[in-house]
Amino acid sequence: MSEDGHEQNGHENVPSRQRRRFPGISSRAYEHPADRSALVALRKLTGFDTVFKALSGLLPERSLRLLFLSDSVRVSDQQFSHLNDMLRDACYILDLEKVPPMYVTQDPQPNAMCIGLDEPIIVVTTGLVELLDEEEMRAVVGHEVGHALSGHSVYRTILLFLTSLALKVAWIPLGNLAILAIVTALREWFRKSELSADRAGLLVGQDLRASMRGLMKIAGGNHLHEMNVDAFLKQAEEFESGGDLRDSVLKILNVLPRSHPFTTVRAAELKKWAESRDYQRIMDGHYPRRSEDKDTSVTDSFRESAASYASNVKSSKDPLMKLVSDIAGGAGDLGGRVRRGFGGFAGTTPQDQPSSGTSTSTDTADPSDRPPTDDTPPRDED
Repeated sequence: MSEDGHEQNGHENVPSRQRRRFPGISSRAYEHPADRSALVALRKLTGFDTVFKALSGLLPERSLRLLFLSDSVRVSDQQFSHLNDMLRDACYILDLEKVPPMYVTQDPQPNAMCIGLDEPIIVVTTGLVELLDEEEMRAVVGHEVGHALSGHSVYRTILLFLTSLALKVAWIPLGNLAILAIVTALREWFRKSELSADRAGLLVGQDLRASMRGLMKIAGGNHLHEMNVDAFLKQAEEFESGGDLRDSVLKILNVLPRSHPFTTVRAAELKKWAESRDYQRIMDGHYPRRSEDKDTSVTDSFRESAASYASNVKSSKDPLMKLVSDIAGGAGDLGGRVRRGFGGFAGTTPQDQPSSGTSTSTDTADPSDRPPTDDTPPRDED
């Protein structure tokens, strides 16, 4: 609902409580730096949208639209009216002029997506509808509307098509490798776009607790009485900082085939953004406008993205990221870590935290004291 409570732009929904609205907001306001830089660059390419939309005849988009129309339930005033209210409200808050079609499809797996080259469509599963309460679902609907506002649906459709194509040409070694390289890069971008959409969901729901509850339910089911937000966030911290270099490699291998970040990581990233000055400025009405998008600099966007990655590497507690940071900073104990083997790159070790006035003896340790190393390559376990 707007602050004056009036209907505008055909959005008839009156939400359960007053929420701030963001007229003319640009998706750049909430996009993750890596997501934003890619989108700014793509939008600057002359004819990019035309070329990709021209591919719609080759891609299975029309088939998907007909499939959802014929075998799912379209959200409207007559069907799933409460979801229709949330959808209209989300579009009103983010000032999305055209409300995208939304479908509910029978699937016990909780999921939602926004796809489409010509026009975005939103699909949610019955498993998700049954799992979440009203405020949690509002954040999810806002998440998908954020995808639509950013134009993510175009690139997600391309990703789905290329993933399917990679399976079909798996018998062609070089062709398969080329497509897989593109798919891997798209997945890395899409994982960042999910963080962007989580932020959009928070701007729509304006209830961080509801957003966190929804993520916990997606991870652990409808058992909130058995879960705790602080403990859930602690899992994310333990995931990031725990283990040694081998665990860091396994984390990378586990996340590569995924289109979404791990749920605990999403929760931690969203909480961090909600506590940032950027979020508060948006809530205070200070944010980039859509009318300014054409004036954005690709160079500045890539610079922001690079700075974000560099900051994440520098502040990360992950053993591999700490190694990268140490190499970049010329760390003096790097040789000692190498001599200690994988155990030398653990997230936290007594040797890495010398007490004041006490010198460490890691560089002169007896070889017999070194932890044994495993020559067997780590197995990728999902």
